[in-house]
Amino acid sequence: MRVSRFLAVLVISTLIGSTSLWATTQPSEQVLFKPSLEQRLRSNLATKFLANWHYKDTRLDDELSARIFDRYLELLDPNFSFFLASDIETFTPYRLQLDEALQHADPSPAYDMFNVYVGRVHERVRFAREQLKQAMDFTIDENYVWDRSDAQWAKSEQELDVFWRLRVKNDFLRLRLAGKEDEDIVVTLDDRYHNLDRRITELDSDDIFQFFMNAYAQSIEPHTAYMSPRRSENFEISMRLSLEGIGALLGRENEYTSIASVVPGGPADKDGRLKAGHRVTAVGQGRDGKMVDVVGWRVDDVVELIRGPKHTVVRLEVFHEDTGRDGPVSVIDIVRDEVKLEEQAAKSRIIEVPGEEAETVKIGVIDLPVFYLDFNGRAKNLPDYRSSTRDVRKLINEMKAEGIQGLVVDLRNNGGGSLLEATTLTGLFIDEGPVVQVRNSSGRISTEEDTDPGMAWEGPMAVLVNRYSASASEIFAAAIQDYGRGLIIGETTFGKGTVQNLVNLDDYAPAGEAGKMGQLKITMAQFFRVNGGSTQNRGVEPDIRFPSAGDPEDYGERSLDNALPWTSIDAADYKPEGNLGQMVAVADFRYENRIADNQEFGWLLSDVEEFNLNKDKKQISLLESVRREEMAKDEAKRKARKEAREDNGPLLEESDELAAAGEPVEATVDAEDEDADKDDDRPDLLLRESARIVGDMVELDSDVSALARQFSLLSKAPVTGSLN
Repeated sequence: MRVSRFLAVLVISTLIGSTSLWATTQPSEQVLFKPSLEQRLRSNLATKFLANWHYKDTRLDDELSARIFDRYLELLDPNFSFFLASDIETFTPYRLQLDEALQHADPSPAYDMFNVYVGRVHERVRFAREQLKQAMDFTIDENYVWDRSDAQWAKSEQELDVFWRLRVKNDFLRLRLAGKEDEDIVVTLDDRYHNLDRRITELDSDDIFQFFMNAYAQSIEPHTAYMSPRRSENFEISMRLSLEGIGALLGRENEYTSIASVVPGGPADKDGRLKAGHRVTAVGQGRDGKMVDVVGWRVDDVVELIRGPKHTVVRLEVFHEDTGRDGPVSVIDIVRDEVKLEEQAAKSRIIEVPGEEAETVKIGVIDLPVFYLDFNGRAKNLPDYRSSTRDVRKLINEMKAEGIQGLVVDLRNNGGGSLLEATTLTGLFIDEGPVVQVRNSSGRISTEEDTDPGMAWEGPMAVLVNRYSASASEIFAAAIQDYGRGLIIGETTFGKGTVQNLVNLDDYAPAGEAGKMGQLKITMAQFFRVNGGSTQNRGVEPDIRFPSAGDPEDYGERSLDNALPWTSIDAADYKPEGNLGQMVAVADFRYENRIADNQEFGWLLSDVEEFNLNKDKKQISLLESVRREEMAKDEAKRKARKEAREDNGPLLEESDELAAAGEPVEATVDAEDEDADKDDDRPDLLLRESARIVGDMVELDSDVSALARQFSLLSKAPVTGSLN
């Protein structure tokens, strides 16, 4: 089973229960919890909505009960680190009883199971802290299995002792490799384990209820969730454009808080050093405040430490998932500020690329972090209300005045936004016609259409996407592909083709219970392309695929348990603008030739190959000599690449790195490289190559005979992509 990384953002990893299962081994000081009447009422309301309103027709029966049971255990103990096989055997009667428990608004079984969990956590913490008193010998050839997701429940406490001894030893070695003194390591780890124990005791019945209800919701579909009143308040804060903080979405990876994504335009995004994939190990306040170790903390507790008033400083100690657990640890100081709509607005740049038949070709780039819309301004018909479509149109007109010949729309890491904006933005690049079809839970299909004749840009274009491009981004990319208006370049997109609505349970609560019920996020509909296929699960396949680490099946919607499958409906009545099949083949042929001798792409391909070779490794050596040798090798590689980049000099000329809508576009030399140190000295290789590909399209589009000549060279080469 696989636990979604996003689930930890929506739930709190805690719960507690009644007395029946824990009577024999429960410590006398442990407080037992049971559901309140208020939580039973919440359970009743939430169950009715989840059973009757969801897009997916799901029966609350024994089959679903078994899935809830497995998911609940997986969320409590995903690494098989706490429970014993005897505990699971004791829980087994609940496996087919959770459906009746929910139907009768009695979540007591979840509390029973969690009481045992609390006791097991206390036991493991005591053992871990005792291990810190023992001498650590890192000359013994041992391995720590850090990923136990495919393991079995331990048959005895002694079996768990072996795992935890090696876990503590690995924690100790990681801090030693990061440069900490042994005495300080003991203090740090003792605090870490003590904090785990403390946080367990601070849990309340509401935490337990939210955890269980999310096990239920996620057993139906991964984007469905229950949010407690506290979580609902945090969700509303995250939706406010005036949110004060660093602008990052946090998730959970095993015992680490992870950076799931960085909010475009926020303080972290502007700073440039904090990236999706970073793992947070400690948080400090101010320039010199004490660093608080947060390994093993609940996500919402880490959020509380990071969030704060604007103009104040927070420091994060992080390492990146790509460098592994022994990679370099860095401290990033970020000044908190507001995340404003203006800072998430579309921005532009111009890149001049060398052509095969001309000295240079001017390619415009639109960087769109999110599909935004000032709904209130639009409703009031204000003349200057902001929208991504309006801003992109303005930027295109400015770049047309500068003489651009092609266009790249950069939607990497764009997680979506307004459906209306996805439709109107598509309308800038097609004449008129349907953009996306939407089917609701009753089977009714509606169509969102572009009714505005004409195009803001009629020339060659491409859409750059990656695995984090989702929802509205996929609607736009799919429409551009289906209409034959441009090439899709990059990675297969996320594959989120569903629509969620928020249901405020307070609206259905009895008098006097308002503000106590929380909210449900329920999937209510599904998107379909104009060609009839869905973006759900499969995402949008690129016409020209860039190298990327890992198997596409291991990320995005397709990797989530209980995700809706791909399906199709009848195609809409639409007229493609053209057929780019031959242009795809030629552009891909030129691209493959270019990267064959490109040093940066060679490094990228080498990194991808290394990642793929190591991605299935689930253990790590506890020999200090081996770990230091691996660190030295990685550091030598980074240093060699940095020196090579400095020797090679600037790669391309381009305009002001991110010119916002309405700002002048002025020439500069490789402004992006000025911030190279903030991104491991790596240039934006994929954006540059996307511009080169559009440059090829410009030349091919303007010379049909050149297209025929180039295509004749490909009689033996496979066509790697085509448009419907």
